[in-house]
Amino acid sequence: MKIIIIGLGNFGSSLALNLTKNGHEVFGIDCKIEKVDLLKNQISNVVCMDANNEFAYKAIPINQANLGIVAIGENEGSSIVTTAILKKNFKHLKIISRSLSKIHDTILEAMGIKDIIHPEKDAAFRLTKQISFNYALDYFKVDNKYSIAEVFSPNSFNGKTVKNLQLKQKYSVSLITIIRDNLSSNFCINKKKGKVIGLVTGDTKFKYGDILTIFGTNKSIMNFIKKKK
Repeated sequence: MKIIIIGLGNFGSSLALNLTKNGHEVFGIDCKIEKVDLLKNQISNVVCMDANNEFAYKAIPINQANLGIVAIGENEGSSIVTTAILKKNFKHLKIISRSLSKIHDTILEAMGIKDIIHPEKDAAFRLTKQISFNYALDYFKVDNKYSIAEVFSPNSFNGKTVKNLQLKQKYSVSLITIIRDNLSSNFCINKKKGKVIGLVTGDTKFKYGDILTIFGTNKSIMNFIKKKK
């Protein structure tokens, strides 16, 4: 995918580098030359440009891009103007815009932007859940109520089958899959990260050191972790 990222601060530059590592062609834009210089040899293309200058876009291959990400994080007004320029002039472009406040959200929504991101808020939420869940190894937020979490299988589960344990009835969580083998670490916690065994059945048996990928409400996941300790 060809992606334009406007705003190469901490968030924008990290996003550009990660997308590049994942095989995407990234074109970065920032008004500060020092930020441009940091990425010039690490992503496909990068240019120093005032993103609020509507005519400046004629000099870049934005018509070839599939996705435009407004990652500006220092100037709310500049972010809004940049998003408006993309929305007005490049109808083919899917736009994702970073929001800095609730008012910013309201303006973006009024402009018809459906994909709005809050990097700091999302990072804070994830860290809060990491601390609150304590013994969970990783999380994916589905919405404000539901999450997917990876947790160590309790020793008491060893040798028992999914059917025997009745996780949904007893703990209000659903088992998605099991990860097995190969020690590694994540978030300063020893973590087994190996092969995903695929879809589980009622006859699937738990083994020592398994990692369970479970789905449920935040409350039910936390209760499961507390009961299994």
